[in-house]
Amino acid sequence: MSEDSELEEYALWLVILITLIGGFLRVLLLGAKGMWLDETFSVWMASHPVPDMLQWIVRIDQHPPLYYVLLHYWIVLTGDAAYDVRLLSALFSTATIPIIYLIGKRMSGVAMGLAAALILALSPFHIYFAQETRMYTLLTFNAAVAIYALVRLLTDARSVEPIGSQFREYLRTWRTIETVTPEVEDDPRYAVALPTGWRAWLSRYRWPPIQTIETDLTWIALIVFSVATMLTHNTAILFPIAVNVFVSGLILFQRVNKSGSQHTLCAPSWENWVKAQIGVFVLWSPWLFFFIKQASVVDQRFWIPEPTWDTVLQTLRSFLNASAPIPAIQSAIIWSLYVLVLGLGVMHFRRRLSRFLFLAVLFIVPFLGELLVSIRRPIFYDRTLIWTTIPLFLLLAAGVAQLRYRFLGIMVVGILGVINLFSVGDYYRFYQKEDWSTPAGYIANFAEKDDLLLFNSNFVIIPFDYYFKPYEDRYSIQVKKRGIPLDLFDSSILEPEMTEGDIPELLSLLRGHERVWLVYSHDAYTDPDGLIPQTLAAQMKLTRQRNFHGGYVQLYENP
Repeated sequence: MSEDSELEEYALWLVILITLIGGFLRVLLLGAKGMWLDETFSVWMASHPVPDMLQWIVRIDQHPPLYYVLLHYWIVLTGDAAYDVRLLSALFSTATIPIIYLIGKRMSGVAMGLAAALILALSPFHIYFAQETRMYTLLTFNAAVAIYALVRLLTDARSVEPIGSQFREYLRTWRTIETVTPEVEDDPRYAVALPTGWRAWLSRYRWPPIQTIETDLTWIALIVFSVATMLTHNTAILFPIAVNVFVSGLILFQRVNKSGSQHTLCAPSWENWVKAQIGVFVLWSPWLFFFIKQASVVDQRFWIPEPTWDTVLQTLRSFLNASAPIPAIQSAIIWSLYVLVLGLGVMHFRRRLSRFLFLAVLFIVPFLGELLVSIRRPIFYDRTLIWTTIPLFLLLAAGVAQLRYRFLGIMVVGILGVINLFSVGDYYRFYQKEDWSTPAGYIANFAEKDDLLLFNSNFVIIPFDYYFKPYEDRYSIQVKKRGIPLDLFDSSILEPEMTEGDIPELLSLLRGHERVWLVYSHDAYTDPDGLIPQTLAAQMKLTRQRNFHGGYVQLYENP
């Protein structure tokens, strides 16, 4: 289409501009909010030497190691300040913007690619996680690259050629076509320094165009980034399941239905697909034993509540627009607009049904997968499904591309962008993370030698120490820290639940201490009956208390 051709001329500059805007929103006020529990846990984990880190991951965490390993080396380069450690997430999130453009362009042209890039760049959900020291933007980036590789294969007729055939032909051509060495005149002005060593060996041959091996390179990208996706989060095992559901169905359908049109996706050969999945499994298999071990721990006890229909709807709302509550009429207008654009996206693919089904399967299968697993043990959580926003945003972008008049498309994208920017503004201004600097500074100010610091959750020792350690080192504060009912480093259990049977152990800890601090947070999961403050109040006198966002600090002293 002529309008698409005109857009093509400016597409590169528009993508760069959109990426810069998205990157700016992701680094804006990046270090302003406090580091909350999960973020400091990431830093604590990544601060260990890699062999020790891997042991801790298997012992106490429920995630694969890829993000922690990358964060480990990032901290070596930049340090562990809030801005520095969050910057890694912001960079991965920013890098995903041009990737979704490439996916959209490959599926349905430049207009869809640009719309998808802009929607992702302004997404409040993605901006939020771009400012967290967690693995979710890496998960999205890896999945996006894998999806792009898959889209290339599904739109490339050469994907039926045996994997590796292009590499073999490339090497054969490279070795048989020698470079013609130009004659150099005797005049010293034309003297050329000839290469030596390995450079001389390489220069003997003429390099064929990289396009001659792009399909094989795409297979490698699909395999590597599919594995990287699964090594970023354990729930991402649903990614290859979704991909196999679609591709296997496409292969079977095209074998039965021979009347395919140029608009349908091209199924790769069954042999190539099996080889690729074997490659994915082989590369991921070293983690299989630990995956099963972590899954068994989650199966025994996990903190995520059972999902409801409200949970599912709230997840969808978060994906599209994570805004603060607004009046019902405005909310109805906003969601009606989203439904309309999604409907237009479905219409956009009405003659290319396989492309719509591709996006639908990538979005629906993970949703249903987490909901089905949650029947046994709840794992349904919006952030673990963040990568499914890629097909969702692509469908929205297809709806924008469906609008025949460019002005109308720009207007719709502008309205969606303004809505998202208001939500992003709400996040910058109003959203508050847990404030662990307050309890750390408060205790550092009033602590005395040999004070006992108790934590109702082993987990919260980590965010507390993130802010308390500098005071501890600077002022030589000498206190004893202990998790209740079990200590993290002795038990390797992050959040044990306090029971009445643990009270005698708590009483024994109090002996010999005139002053005891209680840092109390995340108690709904670890101390639902409030046994720890009740026991302390029965034995000692409460003399100080300081509330903070996320919990409170209490000082108990002997009368």
